[in-house]
Amino acid sequence: MKDTMIPEPSAPCGARTPELTEDFLAAAAGLLGPRGITTDPALMDAWLTDWRGRYTGRALALASPATTAEVAALVRLCAAHGVPIVPQGGNSGMAGGATPDASGRAILLSLRRMNALRSISADAGQAVCEAGVILQSLHEAAEAAGLRFPLTLGGKGSATIGGLIATNAGGTQVLRHGTMRAQVLGIEAVLASGEVLDLMTPLKKDNRGFDLKQLMIGSEGTLGIVTAATLRLLPAATGRTTAWVGLGGIVEARTLLRHVERAMGETLEGFEVVPAHCLESVLAHQPSARAPLAARHAWNALVECVSPAADDAALREALEAALGAALEDGLIADAAIAASDAQAEAFWHLRDGISAAERARGPAVQHDISVPVERMPEFILAAVPDIEAAFPGTTALAFGHLGDGNVHFHVLAPTGAARGVWEEAEGKTVSARVHDLVTAWGGSISAEHGIGQMKVDELARLHDPVALAVMARVKQALDPAGLLNPGKLIAAPASA
Repeated sequence: MKDTMIPEPSAPCGARTPELTEDFLAAAAGLLGPRGITTDPALMDAWLTDWRGRYTGRALALASPATTAEVAALVRLCAAHGVPIVPQGGNSGMAGGATPDASGRAILLSLRRMNALRSISADAGQAVCEAGVILQSLHEAAEAAGLRFPLTLGGKGSATIGGLIATNAGGTQVLRHGTMRAQVLGIEAVLASGEVLDLMTPLKKDNRGFDLKQLMIGSEGTLGIVTAATLRLLPAATGRTTAWVGLGGIVEARTLLRHVERAMGETLEGFEVVPAHCLESVLAHQPSARAPLAARHAWNALVECVSPAADDAALREALEAALGAALEDGLIADAAIAASDAQAEAFWHLRDGISAAERARGPAVQHDISVPVERMPEFILAAVPDIEAAFPGTTALAFGHLGDGNVHFHVLAPTGAARGVWEEAEGKTVSARVHDLVTAWGGSISAEHGIGQMKVDELARLHDPVALAVMARVKQALDPAGLLNPGKLIAAPASA
């Protein structure tokens, strides 16, 4: 690609004129071509509202570069014209982090065209892929090579690698394999200056100062735009067994977690908890779904063990023995072990369907929180009645990844509350109380979905002031004009 001359800034950010706007759009079209940029509302509208429907913004244009070089050139052009940039992957985020504000000054930069899986190496156990690769596509490509990528979540059909890195996504396998941060061996990102930070070469030992790739992971597009990554892959699993367990309470669920950890060792890959209300919501929302157990249980656990060194029969036998001992000891009330992969997927479909089912049931405010694993049952037992007493008529629910101390804490509106109205009137007050409780228990107000625009004020209110100050200094150093995803994660500098 030929070098493109970028003009010097001719007006401060926020003081745009129609002539400057037209100049910018014409220059962007020259860089990206007809497929690379559009101002057509029919093509833009679907990407201007977040997945939950809470935030809708406006944008100067939708840019869709096809290469890292195009991203870098576009960033330099935006810097010259003072145009803010909102990066976006699959638009499946939960905190409004990929939605522009209402000013219409920013461009929406989509990475979806950059969807090349550059290479997969079975020998190295690595994949090199661009930011727009869909998570499910990576799963399928790894499987075809006899490997697997050890991170999955309900939105795998739309979530992109770049977005997963930008938010340090978690999912259902963090218990064994860690978050997205643990899967990234190398990274390529475009900085606010338009420079390309190339850290793609994976080295197990490298003490040349700061680990800059880790700085980019979880920064939500505020420090740089991730364009590609080198990711770790694992050998394909030859053994898998999945069980649905009925329990009397959340404390028993934690005891079962420790019991299965001792019995199954490193094969334990997933441990999810589902209260009865959530399961019933999914069954009502999905007429074809079936409850795994005959009786109703106050709590349920979804347990999955996976091993590259064992077959299904051996792993099933080991889990059967562990659950049998738990049943004899009165720790669990009942259990069903999946007889096939199809039945295992049906169990997971129940778990993955909770958010959609609860959303269909009525208005609610959702929280993605974490506390130490050992304290989680007591937190739930304290927080649920606290919230329900403070907001009469509400129903508080906690479900999710007990194995790594992260649950989704939903507060359902009173019966008959109008969708949108109740969340607007009560949502911030409810969330503030939930976040106060989480902070008091030594937890985090954002375990895996990021801060986005939804939690910026709460982060400023509750996070350690020294940590916030350091984050602000890093932002100022790497993005002094505040053009990268302004208003997300941390407030942009006043000069922007």
